[in-house]
Amino acid sequence: MNYLAKNVKHIRSLKNLTQEQFGEDLHVSRSRISSYEENRAIPPVDFLVSLSDYFKIPIDILIKNDLSRSQNDSFIEIGTHRVLFPITVDGTNEDLIEIVPVEASAGYLRGYADPEYIEHLNKIKLPFLPTGTHRAFPIKGDSMLPVKSGSYIVAKFIEDARYVKSGKTYIILTLNDGIVYKRVYDHIEEHKTLLLVSDNKKYDPYHVPVDEVLELWEFTCAINTQEYDEHELKISSIATMFNQLGIELKSLEKLVS
Repeated sequence: MNYLAKNVKHIRSLKNLTQEQFGEDLHVSRSRISSYEENRAIPPVDFLVSLSDYFKIPIDILIKNDLSRSQNDSFIEIGTHRVLFPITVDGTNEDLIEIVPVEASAGYLRGYADPEYIEHLNKIKLPFLPTGTHRAFPIKGDSMLPVKSGSYIVAKFIEDARYVKSGKTYIILTLNDGIVYKRVYDHIEEHKTLLLVSDNKKYDPYHVPVDEVLELWEFTCAINTQEYDEHELKISSIATMFNQLGIELKSLEKLVS
């Protein structure tokens, strides 16, 4: 389905632009904007390119995905064109985060840029998190002990590799390796790379070219699931663990204060 007309009108409205103002910005007439928004005319390729540059949203997303559920225009840019859509909120306007389940983690590399893929991930509410967009990722292997295989890392989205804090741990989505969890060091200025280091010293550090880094998520907290049997690790039980952690942290805050 083609959502272009609907999306153009919606995002223009979010930016509080009239059709005339929008047309001036894109160097076309108001009537042309009207015809595109009412789906009476098909925009030429050069207009789609201008539209993509103006909104900083890829052409295929403007065409193939319904953006009308977004309530603001705070799309986060990675480079010039990668977009992470605004965080989902529940009915009480509290943040929800998506859980990437173990069985879906292999497909995350293919679906991370697809709003429909992200929309279908299960979501939970974690009221104790700091501000920002968060997501929960499953960890495999023993490279980051004491964080064990099967644990979940809740992490905050970082929009640019230049914001990496050397020595901190991150979930990194890379072009060749998919999802990895490592301690990261900024070598952008010297080598145009990030150095990824495992806490388990039997694994060698390695460099990743910064242009192969698709997403960066800074560690917020970890949930250890080792005491659960595999059949118990359903989304509902993971959600319960996360929310119990939230309650425990809130209690701790009260004790400390």
